[in-house]
Parts: sequence; structure tokens; C-alpha cells
Amino acid sequence: MSKINLQFLLVEDDLDLATAVIDYLELEDILCDHASNGLLGLNLIHQHHYDVVILDLNLPKMDGLEVCEKLRNQGLDVPILMLTARDRLDDKLKGFSTGADDYLVKPFAMEELIARAQVLSRRRSGEAHKLVVADLELDVKAQTAVRNQQLLKLSPTGIKLLTVLMRESPNLVTRERLIQSVWGDEQPDSNSLKVHMFNLRKAVDSQAEIKLIHTISGQGFALKQEQPQ
Repeated sequence: MSKINLQFLLVEDDLDLATAVIDYLELEDILCDHASNGLLGLNLIHQHHYDVVILDLNLPKMDGLEVCEKLRNQGLDVPILMLTARDRLDDKLKGFSTGADDYLVKPFAMEELIARAQVLSRRRSGEAHKLVVADLELDVKAQTAVRNQQLLKLSPTGIKLLTVLMRESPNLVTRERLIQSVWGDEQPDSNSLKVHMFNLRKAVDSQAEIKLIHTISGQGFALKQEQPQ
């Protein structure tokens, strides 16, 4: 059975290192685009879907910290592996504070780069500061949601449910996944999810012409803007 190709982006201004990384990734059946500066990298991320971004810290035109921060503030949840020659703790903390998911100090072993990147590729980042679907915006830090510029009245549980749905949008989220994400091992009674989803749908969709929260019969829910027929 053939492997499913992953698509990475490497943002690195050291062309020798970039060539070595891309060649090594190809041996693992991983496709990799390359950008030699931060601005080009930012533009490519907006134009394509990447499973992981490998981002150097020191870049011309826009450094890695700024690229990372812009992506997270725009709600993009692509996993980011930060590369740097700096190994001081405060530099690492600065990288994580702007939204990096992992950190690798140069020089590094190619095997470690591949291993870390593949782990990140199996999940979307949880570091996005703002999530946006159509005219619905969720500020993850402030725990507030706005639709059509109107603040929504949501309970803390409603915010948690909305966060999961927006992070996974437009994909299906099963009832089991929602329950585990919100309540963990403390399972609620059988009606709790139904009641909270009713209230969430009412807050998000009742005043809007286009409905965003959809029930997938027998499976769960999806938050998405459906294309007009």
C-alpha cells in the first residue's frame, strides 16, 4: 500500500541546509516547498495547505517569531516546528509564546527533525489565538465569540464546544469526541450535550440567515458554511 504524502513547508534562508532537509524529506515520501524568507513563507502558507511548517527563527524580511505570531493571530492552526541556532531557555519560551508547537536547536539530526515533524503532522495546532469560520470569530484567549460583529452570549461549556467545532471545521466531530473534549472522564448525563448544543446553535445561528452548525444524523456535528445549491 502506498504512503499518503504529507506536504511540508520549510522556511529557511540557509540554502545548503534547506536542500539537505528537502532531499531527506523526499526519502521519507514527504513533499516539501521552500521559502527563503519570512514574507514569502507567510504568503505560501496563505495559498496552500501544509501539514507542518518548519520555520527558522532568523529570517530576512520577516523573522520566524513574527511569522508565527501573525499566523496564530489570523487563526491559522498549521503545526509549526521552530528551528534556531539559539538554545537559551528564554529564546525557546519566546518561540512558544508566539505559537510554536515544537522547537529544534541547530545543528540537529535529520532523524529527529523527521520524527518531530511527523508527530506534529498528526494533529492541528492548538496555538491559534483566533478562529474564524465565515462571519463567526472566536477569540481563544479572551474566550469570547462574535458573529456578524455581535457578541454572542455563551456559557463556558458553550465556548468549549464551539472551540472544538471551529478547530475541526469543516470536518465532522463525533458526539463522543465533544463529550471527551468538554467533560473528560467525568461523563455528563445523557441530555447534557443535547441541551448545550441546542443553546449553542441558538446563540450562533438563530439571528443569522446562513446556518453554520449542522447535525450529522447518528454521528455528531459539523461547523461549516455550506455552499449554496
